[in-house]
Amino acid sequence: MGAMNEFLLQAAAIIIPLVIAIVFHEVAHGWVARMLGDPTAHEQRRLSFNPLRHVDPFGTIILPGILWLTTQTPFGWAKPVPVNQWRLRDPRRGMMAVAAAGPTMNLVLAAVGAILLGLWVRYAQGVESPWLQFIGETCSKFVLFNVFLASFNLLPIPPFDGSHIVEGLLPRAAARQYERLRPFGFVLLIVLLLIVPRVFPGWGVIERIVLPPVNWILQYYEQLVDLIALG
Repeated sequence: MGAMNEFLLQAAAIIIPLVIAIVFHEVAHGWVARMLGDPTAHEQRRLSFNPLRHVDPFGTIILPGILWLTTQTPFGWAKPVPVNQWRLRDPRRGMMAVAAAGPTMNLVLAAVGAILLGLWVRYAQGVESPWLQFIGETCSKFVLFNVFLASFNLLPIPPFDGSHIVEGLLPRAAARQYERLRPFGFVLLIVLLLIVPRVFPGWGVIERIVLPPVNWILQYYEQLVDLIALG
């Protein structure tokens, strides 16, 4: 296989699982919102698995590329699926459920990826085929990316899903104060992901806060891989 084809397969093994993880994450928000009374995403035709309807040029392509090249961090986002909190039957609790749906979907997808990886280990590991190696690499990254996205999105920082969950748990007065951070969420995100690690290498949010739970969760998916592989 030529160097160019090998590069394209390596790139695809990163892009395909990341896009699937991000798109399913967003659609899950819309599904749960619709179940709880808000059909906004359905009305705007966002309950679709067509990536083109969800791709955000910066969050889905540019930032993930920068983070993967600089920190090997598989993080990104799509255009947020529109949710109107006030159309939910119970806006406060409903918004918490909608927020939790994305990370939950990622953990379910990680389990599917682990099963597929276990089958790959059982039947294809060691076979001399670049396409089979591509499938194994894709499944492995699919598990990692989904676990990472679930954990990262549960951070209690706007605009992450964890912030909506915290907002629902706080007393109403405290929640209103907390909500004031939301307009600054994007700036805060860039500072935490790109600036702080450069200025203070030991203060990385990813290394100190995200990776420990990611590694803890991954060990259970690794056990699932071993269970399927050994039959």
